[in-house]
Amino acid sequence: MSATSPKKVAVIGALGRMGVMVRQAIDSRDDLVLAGALEREGHPELGTELEGGVTVVSDPATALAGCDVAIDFSIPQSTLANLRAAADANVAYVTGTTGFDEAGKQEIEATAKRIPIVHAPNFSLAVNVLGWLAREASSRLGGSFDAELFELHHSAKRDAPSGTALFLAEAVAAGLDRSLEDHLVLERAGDTGARPPAAIGIQTLRGGDNPGEHTILFIGQGERLELTHRSATREHFAAGAAQAAAWLPGHPPGLYKIAEVFNLT
Repeated sequence: MSATSPKKVAVIGALGRMGVMVRQAIDSRDDLVLAGALEREGHPELGTELEGGVTVVSDPATALAGCDVAIDFSIPQSTLANLRAAADANVAYVTGTTGFDEAGKQEIEATAKRIPIVHAPNFSLAVNVLGWLAREASSRLGGSFDAELFELHHSAKRDAPSGTALFLAEAVAAGLDRSLEDHLVLERAGDTGARPPAAIGIQTLRGGDNPGEHTILFIGQGERLELTHRSATREHFAAGAAQAAAWLPGHPPGLYKIAEVFNLT
């Protein structure tokens, strides 16, 4: 492959809502080309011919054959299975799937020793800038401001809190030099007592078709700082994933952060 050749991309879940947007994002770039399309076994539109003559298949090895990189927004079980196939095919992997348990996270880390992977809870440039701002704000405001977050997503979202909310909470904790695991609060009900001063709280809301909304509140005495990101569509997630897919091939095996793609490190 020459330096100017477009990277060949396989889209996992190519006919789903995010899959369609990812394909559109690929089509809008000169450095990427659709080369594989995967859907679940039994999908009614298997065999459909997509742009560039690519046929939708249900076999991961077939979809990944000859590709440089795969893009996947699905569910943990599907992502892990397809990630194994990508490692066997030596195909780089970009995924925005969230909701992994500890075993799933460890498998991703292990697979990253074989292929380069970008795993991010959110591929929006603005959200990742928000994470950078959250870390800076918490560092500069210090422990005298209480940190609370809330997130709102569509009613069909499976995991709570969202991966993005946890990413933002991690950024707040990093700015305060705290362990999120030791200070995260996800529930408040009944006689909880006073708020622990070092707590980092996340509240989860679900409803309608909201693509995603996240607010970080730094609450002090007599003043409050709010940092908010609201998504009106999902196109920016697909655009960020496409940017990561153009960036990742050629890197050595490893688990890369989306901040590296956006040069926010």
